[in-house]
Amino acid sequence: MNILIIESEIYLAQKVVSRLLDDGHNCDFVESPNIENLTKDYDIILLSTSLPGPLCKTIIRRYSDSIIILLVSYISDETVTDPIKEGAKDYIMKPFIMDELVRKIYHYRECRSLRKELQTLRDYQSFQFLNVDTSGAVLPTTFPLLIETNSQISADKLAFDLSRKLDLQMKFISLSSDNWQKQVNERFNGMLYLTDYHALKKSSKDNLIRVIEDKKAILVSLESEDEFPFTKIEFQKNEQIIPTNSIMTINDYVKMIVVSYQGKYPDTELSKKLGISRKSLWEKRKKLGIEKKNK
Repeated sequence: MNILIIESEIYLAQKVVSRLLDDGHNCDFVESPNIENLTKDYDIILLSTSLPGPLCKTIIRRYSDSIIILLVSYISDETVTDPIKEGAKDYIMKPFIMDELVRKIYHYRECRSLRKELQTLRDYQSFQFLNVDTSGAVLPTTFPLLIETNSQISADKLAFDLSRKLDLQMKFISLSSDNWQKQVNERFNGMLYLTDYHALKKSSKDNLIRVIEDKKAILVSLESEDEFPFTKIEFQKNEQIIPTNSIMTINDYVKMIVVSYQGKYPDTELSKKLGISRKSLWEKRKKLGIEKKNK
């Protein structure tokens, strides 16, 4: 990490720099900074609040994307409360144990890393669900619960929405895996999300039902399940891309794609995606009896 130490007590600053260099970090040290000369970017700023309040505030604002830990001699609004309101993350009282300062640095670095990872996963989830329409479908909050569907990703979206609503962590288990029994039986206080229920034999389904009867569990089946004893909902997506139980003819495939996506793409782009000319697309419409819908 790149770390800047702003501290007027030179002996203390040298000790901090020495320890952080030993840990493999890059360190810069200044006694009384000229804000115009602070041009580098830093991951961590160790900022002494013995500096004038306005200067501390300027530095905190200048490094709003950095983790700022205050080095304070006493606690007051000026040394702690106001700087934290401006964006500093934490403070440590002088004199301090060096290991405690290092612990704070690593703690906030890990927190920042986790926040970045979480945001990346949220963005990816939003990207995956962008075109998944589950409007009008809401999962009940009674468990166990089975979703009968022809769209796994739609079931995923419904489950994520419910976990967010109930503020529950989700544990993902595929019932087609070899160790699903062990995973289901492990102690877990959140919500179990069990896919591939349709892949189980009847005896395994009966065993699973006994195990999950007192658990917060959502099961997903891509087939009809007439004997499930708990709450069950059905969600069928009208526009499936490719049926999983048959091989389609070329004409059937073209018809399905055109009907499914003509409201989303103009003919020019749709014909390119199908690898045919716009004239051929027009001829296919006429031959297959596809009514054109405007975008």
